[in-house]
Amino acid sequence: MLTTDRRTQILEILRQNGSVTVSGLAEKFETSESTIRRDLLALSQLGKINKVHGGATALGQEFLNNEEGFNEKSLLNINEKEGIAKYAASQINDDDFVFIDAGTTTFLMTKYITAYRATYVTNGIAHAKELTAKGCKVFVIGGELKSTTEANLQKYNFSKAFIGTNGVSEKQGFTTPDTEEAMLKAVAMERSFVTYVLCDHTKFGKVSAVSFSPVAAACIVCDKCDDEQLKAKTVVKEVTA
Repeated sequence: MLTTDRRTQILEILRQNGSVTVSGLAEKFETSESTIRRDLLALSQLGKINKVHGGATALGQEFLNNEEGFNEKSLLNINEKEGIAKYAASQINDDDFVFIDAGTTTFLMTKYITAYRATYVTNGIAHAKELTAKGCKVFVIGGELKSTTEANLQKYNFSKAFIGTNGVSEKQGFTTPDTEEAMLKAVAMERSFVTYVLCDHTKFGKVSAVSFSPVAAACIVCDKCDDEQLKAKTVVKEVTA
């Protein structure tokens, strides 16, 4: 295959999938990984792709290689998170059985919860402490999706789930850096009648290592969203503080 033909096909694969890996392309085109790396470097220099460690993403997307700690993230976009948290908390009724994911925005949400008679399940210790201090009934599950954690989640039927995410992309869906964290989020969403994914505008167009759900599977609660294609796929609620 000619180099130009291979690079044209790489661009088409990126257009369809949003991201590619060096190893995956090498296998598909039956060539060496060093050849694919040269292809990706050339396409990146032409401004046609975003070259990232181990592969590439389509323009308009950013691949997240690492994650800030809880304390660092809690200081980012505070005003935006306040509005998201208040709205999310207002969606809970006293007769709800709720899953609340660990994360900075979901933690902020617990401070605004007034549905004290609802029952809560969470994998966030700080979240559980905040809810317990309010007099709420709370069950804490493990932060990793071990067999016992999965068994516990599978027995629940949540009326509502509130999930955090590191990235939101039309093609990759909701993403997070950690495999076990992704599996836990996916199971919680599967067991919930309605799911809200909470994120500020900086998460749009970002892609982390592991997808845990397509965007159509949840209502997105954010401060603002300019992606009309995303809005066509699911309910996007834009709120302000």
